[in-house]
Amino acid sequence: MKALNKETCAKAQRPERIIQFGEGNFLRAFVDWIIFNMNEKTDFNSSVVVVQPIDRGMVDMLNAQDCLYHVNLQGLDKGEVVNSLTKIDVISRALNPYTQNDEFMKLAEQPEMRFVISNTTEAGIAFDPTCKLEDAPASSYPGKLTQLLYHRYKTFNGDMSKGLIIFPCELIFLNGHKLKETIYQYIELWNLGEDFKKWFEGACGVYATLVDRIVPGFPRKEIDAIKEKLQYDDNLVVQGEIFHLWVIEAPQEVAKEFPADQAGLNVLFVPSEEPYHERKVTLLNGPHTVLSPVAYLSGINIVRDACQHEVVGKYINKVMFEELMETLNLPKDELQKFAEDVLERFNNPFVDHQVTSIMLNSFPKYETRDLPGLKTYLQRKGELPKGLVLGLAAIITYYKGGVREDGAEIVPNDAPEIMNLLKELWATGCTKKVAEGVLATESIWGENLNNIPGLTDAIVGYLNSIQEKGMLETVKSIL
Repeated sequence: MKALNKETCAKAQRPERIIQFGEGNFLRAFVDWIIFNMNEKTDFNSSVVVVQPIDRGMVDMLNAQDCLYHVNLQGLDKGEVVNSLTKIDVISRALNPYTQNDEFMKLAEQPEMRFVISNTTEAGIAFDPTCKLEDAPASSYPGKLTQLLYHRYKTFNGDMSKGLIIFPCELIFLNGHKLKETIYQYIELWNLGEDFKKWFEGACGVYATLVDRIVPGFPRKEIDAIKEKLQYDDNLVVQGEIFHLWVIEAPQEVAKEFPADQAGLNVLFVPSEEPYHERKVTLLNGPHTVLSPVAYLSGINIVRDACQHEVVGKYINKVMFEELMETLNLPKDELQKFAEDVLERFNNPFVDHQVTSIMLNSFPKYETRDLPGLKTYLQRKGELPKGLVLGLAAIITYYKGGVREDGAEIVPNDAPEIMNLLKELWATGCTKKVAEGVLATESIWGENLNNIPGLTDAIVGYLNSIQEKGMLETVKSIL
């Protein structure tokens, strides 16, 4: 078996046009895979310089393999099982700014640099007032980026053609807006002047993005078989699902410079990210939150098995296509396609997604992912969505504990205040008190849900039915 490097494996040389803050699994299996496809299928012709955002990371491992590695995509694509391996060669080099700060700052001096992409975890886009301009480097990611931008501005004497296009991929809503605000805070803190601020505003673009691909990461169980198949000793293989979606809130001239759509990729340039964020939360996370307790209390442990179950599968379809989809405002065919993609993802034969792993913090998840749909459905249809209401009753029942129909012990796990509340309510032995008590807890919902017409009685009815007939019979009653 050969070592993986540019001596043993061909590596293309391309102009360095992208600075990437972050070297983790997600960026390598998502952004760098997308750039690889753009290089292969369009004239994008760009390579990536990776910058490690914190002082400890993986740049040494990357450089040891000359930044070559393979992406292993697994899942269903239009019903076909796919398990592919692709060599990614887009990263030219990887830098640690904590030990190579001069090289890091010199990136700003390269005239052909055009893009900055980042994923520095949700906590990465934060303002740290202790950062100084002369730090080598600033500790926060926005601080490092501001240092780089200021150095570029000075190097090219404020040339408006030398601005950068910035795509943050951190998993926070409107990440671009947050990053831009934080850069403004550093411009002010460090007194960088009006002229630099005008250059940043006029020459650079910071665009909100939404990213979506499940990336389990390094395939520990299968790595020996993968290396055998590749005949390379690749210690940076990264596994991801087939599905990918990148929504970028930017004008069409940015799309022309970053022609991912021409490479046949699921990358959308849109005027507003919000409806796509809402679609993902509603049609991916929303069904997850309610299918988990319904499936678990029906004796099913894996998401895929729940989708394929003759009763619970119909329940999932009802919630997605008949209830939640009716509450969204994007074109129907777009929503239909997205929902079908979600079902393929749930059915991924390579991922054993435990329903119990989704059930932590079920009430706050329901509050953000399902409650808005419940309210919109009621407003639009004049009745409560039975599947979503039953999902909430299933969550409440799960927190009772006890024993499942198949004899397995139910061991709920959540924040102590949730556990204590449910324990006290179920100790009353009265399902009406349980329903009223949960729905009245404003620390969960921010309001008293007993005020939603018909909700309390509907929850009581389902709680009683689950106690008397079991989960599966209760599900059948609403199909």
